[in-house]
Amino acid sequence: MKFSGFGSATTKLLTELADNNNRLWFQDNKQRYESDVQGVALDYIAAMAPHIEKLSEHFLALPQKTGGSLMRVYKDSRFARGQDPYKTNIGIQFRHELAKDVHAPGFYVHIEPDACFIGAGMWRPEPTALARIRQRIVEQPKEWQKVRKGKAFNAHWTLGGTGLKKAPRGFAEDHPHIEDLRRKDFIAGCDLTMSDVATARLVGLSTEYFKAATPLMRFLCASLDLGY
Repeated sequence: MKFSGFGSATTKLLTELADNNNRLWFQDNKQRYESDVQGVALDYIAAMAPHIEKLSEHFLALPQKTGGSLMRVYKDSRFARGQDPYKTNIGIQFRHELAKDVHAPGFYVHIEPDACFIGAGMWRPEPTALARIRQRIVEQPKEWQKVRKGKAFNAHWTLGGTGLKKAPRGFAEDHPHIEDLRRKDFIAGCDLTMSDVATARLVGLSTEYFKAATPLMRFLCASLDLGY
């Protein structure tokens, strides 16, 4: 089906799931979930596929129920024992073709009632990747400065995530980019309103924002010897 937005049916089910986060309720409403949440998300991913391909041939938009761009509704029981079993948001990640998990370079879309946003970059890169990103900042400071001061980037994005309190080992405390060298995440975010996500114009809006994040994505991919 053609994507028409994450409308009231989607937000209604997600709200109800938040209030009834248990297996019995989910099984009773699984058909609604598949049509109003999963189905709409897959339509969005399919609509984004040609736009993602234009941004970079190395990033993928895969409209599959499992193993694609749509993240699982089930929480990982290894980290969520005794907690609610289901995620109450829609998570979509357009990952690099060589990526294996959420810690790799990617574009991200988060849909949750009153808490929608998009992201770009790398969340909690593993230590070797993180070290390579930091080293590239030191070796290519002008390139990193272009990312940080890019007009289009700053019009939409804010770098966020967590960081170290002190300089990482091997880096000087007085380095001009010490604030960024302390980062444990290289992720940028931008909030969306419910009206932003409720119609088909989310496709164009996402594409515009992702395009503005291209300098960051190029820098991260270059740090890891990945194509962009």
